[in-house]
Order: sequence, then structure tokens, then C-alpha cells
Amino acid sequence: MASSVRPPLTILLAGPRGFCAGVDRAIQIVERALAEHGAPVYVRHEIVHNRHVVEDLERKGAVFVEELDAVPEGALVVFSAHGVPKAVPAEAKRRRLLYVDATCPLVSKVHREVERHHKEGRTVLLIGHAGHPEVIGTMGQVPEGSVVLIETVEDALRVEPPDPSRLAYSTQTTLSLTDTAAIVAVLQRRFPTIEGPRGEDICYATTNRQRAVAAIAPEVDYFLVVGAHNSSNSRRLVETALEAGCPRGRLVADARAIPWDELRGVRRLGLSAGASAPEILVEEVIAACRERFAVELEERRLVEERVSFKPPPIPKAPARAAG
Repeated sequence: MASSVRPPLTILLAGPRGFCAGVDRAIQIVERALAEHGAPVYVRHEIVHNRHVVEDLERKGAVFVEELDAVPEGALVVFSAHGVPKAVPAEAKRRRLLYVDATCPLVSKVHREVERHHKEGRTVLLIGHAGHPEVIGTMGQVPEGSVVLIETVEDALRVEPPDPSRLAYSTQTTLSLTDTAAIVAVLQRRFPTIEGPRGEDICYATTNRQRAVAAIAPEVDYFLVVGAHNSSNSRRLVETALEAGCPRGRLVADARAIPWDELRGVRRLGLSAGASAPEILVEEVIAACRERFAVELEERRLVEERVSFKPPPIPKAPARAAG
């Protein structure tokens, strides 16, 4: 009887959503390292930008550190999915640490591009967000000054590279498609000979999730995106929903963060999740909505993703000599 007084709510569930192949691979690497090596396994920075994932791995024996100096001699350390500057594995080798690199292969592709452009004498204009681990890792593949960060259209209009005829651009993998296209258009207009990526830098998962959100956004009154506030791709999904015609939207870490006051009067709700958010968090949001609304759930799946990346082998500790 109680459910009959609940206001109706149609939830349009975007697909694809949630974990991408790079995130899946990174989590598998830590879990396999724990299974094969035993706890503790150290992880430099959050393996992916999601506290729920990090806390789950901590319960299993992972220890998250900001820098390698917090890793004891002889321990195993995993580098995060966002990628690291070349100085990090070099330091791990110097300290004789065991390490495994969980950098997403699509981020590694950008690293190799930047290295190639540097070797061929080009300045690289990297489109991305200052301070993001992926950007720090990408810029750290080549000597300081070889890469110039471009965050906005204004940056693209102002940049004065040392040799405009020897120029290339690359991008962070988790950017807004529309914002990036606007920046690239300015760079190509100003520098007609600028070289772009051989293949799209913005990853398939970022693209698919943004397009799925954009397809639903005009039909809903409010859009919830499940993801961490330090997750670039999750923040972009909220921006995408608003740009595509949804009047209001918000990024929430989990069901506890749902702004119920803002959902008063909402009859059609869009729902998606960033590429580092586990599906269980989406299920919890739907369950929380069912407690307050008479929910009708409708999934809108744009494409099926069948991408997977094989994890690298876990290094083994050297056998101790018999005493």
C-alpha cells in the first residue's frame, strides 16, 4: 500500500557506463599481485579514481602511497592506471623494488606518441588538465619543456611555440569531446601543419559514455552521474548531460550523496557512471530511489563494449640464497 503513494520516477539508465577495460585491468593487476605475492602490495597513488575501489583493495591488503619513498626495500609496488613519469620506474629500479605498471594501454599509446614527436623534433601541445596524474605522467615521458599544456581555447589562442612548423598535439584520454574539438580547431587554424594523433587519443570508453549520456539528456529532468569528484571522465559526463539539454545534473560518489531535495518534482532521471565507478554503486542508487519513488527502469544501451586488455605478469621476488 505504501508504494502506491510514492511519486512515479522513470530512470533512464545509460549504457555503456561504469568500468572500462583499462580500469578492469588495473584492479585485476592489484588483486593478482595480492594473490601471487601476498600482502602487503603497495600502490603508488589511487589505482583508479574511486574511493570505493581503493577501500576494497585496502581491505584485501593493498597499501596506497603517494611516492616511492614510502615503499620499503624489496616490496612490490603497482603504478596506477593513469601512468607515471619515466622517473618513477627509474627510481624503483634504483631502489631495487619489484614493480608492475598498471598504466592503461590507451594512455601508454599517448606516451609513445609524445616520445615519437619529441624524437622527431616537434614541440607537443598536450590538451589536458593541469595536475591530473595522467597529464603529469604523459609530460614526464620526455625532457621538461618538450610539452606545452593546453587547458582551454584561450590557451590555444595564446600559445607561441618555438617553431610553429615543428608542432604536434596529443590529448588526455578522458576529456570532453566537444571541448577538445574546439581546442583542436583553434590549433589547426593557427598552425595548419600541426600533426595530430595517428588514432583518436580520447579513449573509446570516454567517448561511448559521453555519447550515451548525450543521447538521454534531452529526455530527462535531472542527470545523476556516479563517480569520484577527482575523476576527470566522471566530471565530463555531468558537463555532457548539461550541454546536451538536461536542465540539471550532479556528480555523486554513491547513494548517500544523492541530493533528494533537488529530485523533488523530477519525473525522469538520467543515470550513468564514470569509467572508474563499480556497477554496485549504480545498483545502490537505483535501490535508494526505489525507497522513495515508484521506479520504472529503462536501460538505453548505445553500443556493446567488448574491449579487454591482458594484465602483465606479476614479478616474483628473487629466491633467497640458502644460509
